[in-house]
Amino acid sequence: MIADSFIQELKTYCDVESVISSYVKLSRKGKNLVGLCPFHSEKSPSFFVYPQTQSFYCFGCGAGGDIITFLKKIENIEYIEAVKLLAQRAGVPLPEEAADDNRARMKARVLEINRETARFYHQCLVSPQGAEAYHYLIQRGRTPKIIRRFGLGYSPNNWDTVMNHLRGKGFQDHELEASGIGVRAKSGSLYDRFRGRVIFPIIDLRGNVVGFGGRALEDRGPKYLNSGDTMVFKKSKNLFALNFAKATKSEQLILAEGYMDVIAIHQAGFDNAVATLGTSLTEEQARLISQYTDTVVIAYDSDGAGQAATKRAINIFSEVGVKVSILSIPGAKDPDEFLQKYGPQRFQMLLEGCANALEFEIGKIKAKYNIQTPDGKVSYLKEFAKLMAGIHNPLEREVYISEAAQSLGVAAEAINAQVGALLKKEQRSANKKEQNDTNIYIGDMAAGRGDLQRKKYLKYAIAEERIIGVLLKNPDYLPVLLERIRPEEFVTDVNREIITLITGRIQAGRPAEPMALSESLSPEGMARVSGILANAPAARSTREELEDYINILQEFYKTKTEKDVAQMDSSQLREYIQSLKDKKK
Repeated sequence: MIADSFIQELKTYCDVESVISSYVKLSRKGKNLVGLCPFHSEKSPSFFVYPQTQSFYCFGCGAGGDIITFLKKIENIEYIEAVKLLAQRAGVPLPEEAADDNRARMKARVLEINRETARFYHQCLVSPQGAEAYHYLIQRGRTPKIIRRFGLGYSPNNWDTVMNHLRGKGFQDHELEASGIGVRAKSGSLYDRFRGRVIFPIIDLRGNVVGFGGRALEDRGPKYLNSGDTMVFKKSKNLFALNFAKATKSEQLILAEGYMDVIAIHQAGFDNAVATLGTSLTEEQARLISQYTDTVVIAYDSDGAGQAATKRAINIFSEVGVKVSILSIPGAKDPDEFLQKYGPQRFQMLLEGCANALEFEIGKIKAKYNIQTPDGKVSYLKEFAKLMAGIHNPLEREVYISEAAQSLGVAAEAINAQVGALLKKEQRSANKKEQNDTNIYIGDMAAGRGDLQRKKYLKYAIAEERIIGVLLKNPDYLPVLLERIRPEEFVTDVNREIITLITGRIQAGRPAEPMALSESLSPEGMARVSGILANAPAARSTREELEDYINILQEFYKTKTEKDVAQMDSSQLREYIQSLKDKKK
């Protein structure tokens, strides 16, 4: 456990605004700040940062907590690692007792294994045993300089060469298995995951080797093999070469399909290319990209799979507010081949002339129909109108409609009427959905939407949360609360966990603000605390208000049905009977 005094010291150096603004673009809204949530896709900002309480809360998805909670969630790290990250940021030495954490130690060991493995793979590549792999890379147009820059390597085509090397460096088998480099066979022994492959190290934004991609040199097994998810690596949350691209002076990033495309683009002098890791673009990767740019050029392969992936990526980027342009690659199947055929200058011309995502979609629709015939023209315009209805900017919509009307020889008013009808239909659906959501979640908050117990006892849950909110702002009211009701009498589990922790800390003379609670509370508990503070009345609560909330909560024990009583276990029944006796006194 980390001392309260150290957490309080961190708080003075690392305020919530400065930490979160390094990940999320924030704008001021009164005394608070608001931005697009980094934890779910949204077009309208619902993510709030509260400097007064040093907390954050998203009214859309319910994510919330303190600075430490935020770092845990966005960096996919544990509590102790988040504290270390803050300490490094503040330039404050970490107490010795804080460094003793089993999971954190294992993560550190896995990162050491990955770094040593990457070094070993590279040494193998430039040694005689890696001659075939090195020749393959040179044949593909990669230079020795770019091979060194990306730390490319070769994994020998043996079952245990890498395992034995790592054991010789002092690593244990359970650590090798945790890293994902060693795979446990049915016999119980470990074997190398990557064998006979060109290796591409995957490096995170802090310079850690977190995983590997491997390209087979022989026609057996999968052509590309990637690290599985480990305690330091998750494919859906990482991008290849973002560690380089994040420092680019370009205002946009290029999203390519694979390792070789990205390396070829970087070798040609464009340092802003990244790639997904053997998977289609994910929402997490799109949100990660949105932290570095608001414009992306998609440079996927020109085959059918690449075009389908492009369409999917356009939709995902749209959800996170990133503008998309589509790179057309004539005369080549991918950027790598184009660069080898035509060179960097022609590639730059492609980048400057690439179409935006909307023009790409219009072109795909037009290609489906023969617009020289009346039937084809009508079919095209119907699908075109649906596309236009999805454009939120009316000026942009008007420009494309006017252009389509002129090129097809139809009245712009006719297209506008069709689009208008679709917009009205969409608005009716949205209004109905909003009304349904309001009916479901009336009096609710995002952080509690998945809590069935809270929904069942909504009236009492809200009273509990008001009590928690009052106590967080007025710790001196604790005696008033304990005179009337005990923490174990709270109806809902999450709120009971929170009030028990807060009560214990106040009684022990310890701080009870969000940053002091994050070590002990679950992520759900921290989100609930943040939601309570975000939804709490701005004014200081009075003791009379606290009494009112307690009265509501005590009604729970007065309104028990026979069914409720029948479902109680023995301890709950004893508490219930005792509470009835107490009320009669």
